[in-house]
Amino acid sequence: MATHTSQSAEDDRRRTGVRLQPDGMRRWLVWAALWLLVVPILSDARGGSKHRNQDGERRRGKQWRDGQGFIWTSEGRSKPLKIRLVPGPNGPHTPAGTLTFYRSIPEPQSSFSVIPVPSHSKDHIIPLTQEDIQRIVWREEEEHREEEERLRKKDEARKKRRRERKEREERQRKMVEEKRREEEEALRLQVEKEEQEWRTKIEEAEERRRQEEESRMNEERRKEKEEQQKEAKEEEVWLRGDVFQMPSKEEELLPPPVPTHLTDTDEMKEVAPGEEEEEEEETTVVLPAGCDISDVSMTCDNVQLVHFPPLNVPELKSLSLEGNNISSIPAGAFNGIPNLEWINLKKNKLTSAGIDPKAFMGLKMLRRLYLDENLLDVVPSDLPFTLQELKINENKLRGIDENSFQDLSSLVILELEGNLLSEGNVDPRAFAPLIQLSYLRLGRNYFRTVPQGLPKSLLELYLENNLIEEISETVFNQTTNLNVVSLRHNKLDETKIAPMAWFNHRNLESIDLSHNDFYLVPSYLPKSLVHLVLVGNKVERIPGYIFAHMDPGLEYLYLSFNRLDGEGIEPESFFGAYHSMMELCLDHNQLIHVPLGISEMTNLHLLRLDNNRIRSISEESICDPEQQEETTLVALRMENNYIDAMDVSPSAFSCLRSASSVVLKPQKTTQRIHRTRH
Repeated sequence: MATHTSQSAEDDRRRTGVRLQPDGMRRWLVWAALWLLVVPILSDARGGSKHRNQDGERRRGKQWRDGQGFIWTSEGRSKPLKIRLVPGPNGPHTPAGTLTFYRSIPEPQSSFSVIPVPSHSKDHIIPLTQEDIQRIVWREEEEHREEEERLRKKDEARKKRRRERKEREERQRKMVEEKRREEEEALRLQVEKEEQEWRTKIEEAEERRRQEEESRMNEERRKEKEEQQKEAKEEEVWLRGDVFQMPSKEEELLPPPVPTHLTDTDEMKEVAPGEEEEEEEETTVVLPAGCDISDVSMTCDNVQLVHFPPLNVPELKSLSLEGNNISSIPAGAFNGIPNLEWINLKKNKLTSAGIDPKAFMGLKMLRRLYLDENLLDVVPSDLPFTLQELKINENKLRGIDENSFQDLSSLVILELEGNLLSEGNVDPRAFAPLIQLSYLRLGRNYFRTVPQGLPKSLLELYLENNLIEEISETVFNQTTNLNVVSLRHNKLDETKIAPMAWFNHRNLESIDLSHNDFYLVPSYLPKSLVHLVLVGNKVERIPGYIFAHMDPGLEYLYLSFNRLDGEGIEPESFFGAYHSMMELCLDHNQLIHVPLGISEMTNLHLLRLDNNRIRSISEESICDPEQQEETTLVALRMENNYIDAMDVSPSAFSCLRSASSVVLKPQKTTQRIHRTRH
């Protein structure tokens, strides 16, 4: 150090041009040595003036530095030390007594010293050692790791809370679902119980009625038998028990009969082979296998009869020969059974030529005649004027002339379905004699228009499965009492119905236009309409105010299997039916939301919106929040849509009587979400 100092003095002397004497040199060296000794002593003295705490940490006033390079105050806070880098010993100006800090990878021509920078102008610079700096770096890294750990724990806690919330919501949903299932099961059991009780009561009542009827009939039979026996004794004449008159050898109408049982004044007895009858009056009752006979009725269905049997039972009221091979009815076929009220000749092989024109003339009590599924091409002639019901369905009728129904003024029901009839071969005057006709079925024929000349008394008209393309203005002018019209499976559309065809009818309550070609709900519907069916058309829109003119209002509207979408139903579409509508079926369409106006229907019982494209249910779409009374809706079907049950607000169905009234499962979204999750 002395050498270095002397060299510096020599350099200064040379630069200033002052030449120092040897004595002066000695004095300068002495002062420099003293200075080097004094400076550390003063520094130690200043350090000694600071008192140390119990842990050995040096204090200065109200501040002290710990072993890790932090300055502590009396309040207990830590002030970070400021550090600055200065040139090292190789630099041009290196103050004496500084602490040099080399980088971990020193560069050949540069080095830096670390000098603490006081946070306040009055603070003294406290040099840091390499260990202090390392501890500071470690401390910062530790704090950084602690901060990361704290953030990680905070994120885990947030995820845990979210997971717990989802689990709680799932438990609540399962509880609600379980409660709903329990309510449905309880309701189902209750309904089954009520149905069982109702069936039991009906069966008991039916059993009582049957027993009473049987008792009454037994009593009547007993009295009748007593009277017959009394008359027989008085007149000494045996009553004949014959049912079938045995044909002569010339008339082999029936195959040889097989004797099944014998009667003698209603008592059964055996007849030995070869034994002859003592009296002609004690003849046998022979029935073909499969026939059944009671007091006033006889049934021989599906027993392979080929000819109409000759009968002689005057008290017979009903005769059924269905399912045989009978092809003809002779003139005197009913002479022995003149009091018949009902004849069933369905599923035989009767032809118009095989029925004698006078065959039915002697039946003065006949009420019902069934000739379905035969081979008739014209309506039988000279039918009794007492006839009230005539069925000639599934035959080959080629026309109806003016006299086909002559004198049938008592006829109430006429069925001519499944024939070859059309407006070209049906005389407009054919129905004129039918002044009491109420029920007419002409389905499965070839009509292109509604037949003319329908009777004024008509109440129900069925024209299903024809080729009807239009309805004129005058076709229903005379049928002012008409109540039901069915035009299913025809070729009608909204442009082919005349505006005034049925608009002013005051009794027409039910119209069935299913499976036609309608694109719109037709206008000018009857004012009295209550029941409208448009299933299976191509309906895309319900025009506004189309039901507004109806009185008392439309109650049943079926629009299933059409093309209604989100724009097809206007806010005014159901105007006029808000207080009358009871059943509304809009299933199997393309709706994307619940139609407007549903919540305003105060009398709605059934609503079907299943098999559409509905994705959400708003709180006001089904239930009106302003209406405090409980709704009349008892059945709501919304399955097979795109509804997520978790997104449906509980208040959306708050007006319904019970959760079992709503059917929401299955949904198409449920399956899709399930597949996505897996």
